[in-house]
Amino acid sequence: MIGAIIGDIVGSRFEFNNHRSKDFPLFAPGCFATDDSIMSLAIAKAVLEAKPDYSDLSQQAIKYMQEIGRPYPDCGYGGNFYDWIYEDNPQPYNSLGNGAPMRVSAVAYAATGIDHVKELSRKVTEVSHNHPLGIEGAEATAMAVYLALHGVNKEDIKYVINKDYYAMDFTIDELREIYQFNELSQYTVPPALMAFFESTDFEDAIRTAISVGGDSDTLAAITGSVAEAYYGVPNSIREEAMKYLDDRLTLILKDFEEKYPPKISE
Repeated sequence: MIGAIIGDIVGSRFEFNNHRSKDFPLFAPGCFATDDSIMSLAIAKAVLEAKPDYSDLSQQAIKYMQEIGRPYPDCGYGGNFYDWIYEDNPQPYNSLGNGAPMRVSAVAYAATGIDHVKELSRKVTEVSHNHPLGIEGAEATAMAVYLALHGVNKEDIKYVINKDYYAMDFTIDELREIYQFNELSQYTVPPALMAFFESTDFEDAIRTAISVGGDSDTLAAITGSVAEAYYGVPNSIREEAMKYLDDRLTLILKDFEEKYPPKISE
């Protein structure tokens, strides 16, 4: 969870001012918690409040995305999702945007197996992003987080992603020269996952993701969610990121981590 939030905060100042290098201060003026962090925490809250069998997870996802999201109208929602947040009776709108994968990581902590990952990912995704490519992007992200949490090595995670979701047949160096801003899942998740696959530790994963360019906060949030599950997060980076969350958001994170303890790296 905190990995996605860190990636979002670090990437927030680069979303419309890309920095195609790994050399930059992680936290600086202009950083803030965007919709990526807020919606990730909303899904975390939905996971915590759902019934033990998660039969009501979709309803809880709608409830908490609206309830938690409405007080932050200027956090960066896309136009259609902004309308969805404030609808009295929100309906899915066939979105394939990267809002689906950027918020999904919490379900990987609750899932009990591969099929359960897919089920829970779909439940929290299709309430808004019900286009097959949106569902796929969220599932691929949740799957990578789940596998990382359960000790699967990086090459085997990459094999699963390559076989079942996206062709991992490029390098970040190749992509960096040509990559453009894109808010669609199928153009955000593959580079985000490759940034993780090429990384050496959590911080390097975030820096690599930022260096790609594009939709930097969302791309780095996705990378961070997997990198946390695989490496853990250094306490110094975690503590700095927590300064960007208000008391309301901090409480949700703490409640989630009480049930699903975070992995701390040195």
